[in-house]
Amino acid sequence: MNSGKGQTQIGEFIIWAEVNGWEVRRKSGAQLHLNSGITSRYKGLPNEYLEFLKAVETCVAPDEQTWFIGEAEFNHSAETEFRWNEFEMLSVEAAAGDPAWQSEITAWWDHHLPIVMSVEDGYSFYAIDLTTDSGAIVHGCEPEFEEVEKVADSFGEFLAWLMSNSNR
Repeated sequence: MNSGKGQTQIGEFIIWAEVNGWEVRRKSGAQLHLNSGITSRYKGLPNEYLEFLKAVETCVAPDEQTWFIGEAEFNHSAETEFRWNEFEMLSVEAAAGDPAWQSEITAWWDHHLPIVMSVEDGYSFYAIDLTTDSGAIVHGCEPEFEEVEKVADSFGEFLAWLMSNSNR
């Protein structure tokens, strides 16, 4: 996919989100500086998603119960109640005393980068599944965060899916 199409889709999503009452804070520059903990753990992030992070600082649903994880959260420089890897930490904590299970959980999250978190109707998230060539987007929820279902084949498709399912 050429970057032009991805940027158009991101632009359309930002406008849609603003029109629909999301709190969107756009970035002034198109720089992205993810800390090495993210870039070394998550290889091959889709360009569409990186373009989104370059364009959007924050993007929060009108009810403030669903939000995109931004560069500041990934770099631990945001004032937020939830860490970007909150649900991984909860799962690892739940597996306390079982090192093999904890390793399985960490290995799973090594290939699933959370990009959207929600506290609406319990804890849930959307993540990029880096085991797929296109960076499919999966959805997971408590109590078994690692049991996910695919909602889109790519980040761009995910944005389109969000816009078409806005009344969910």
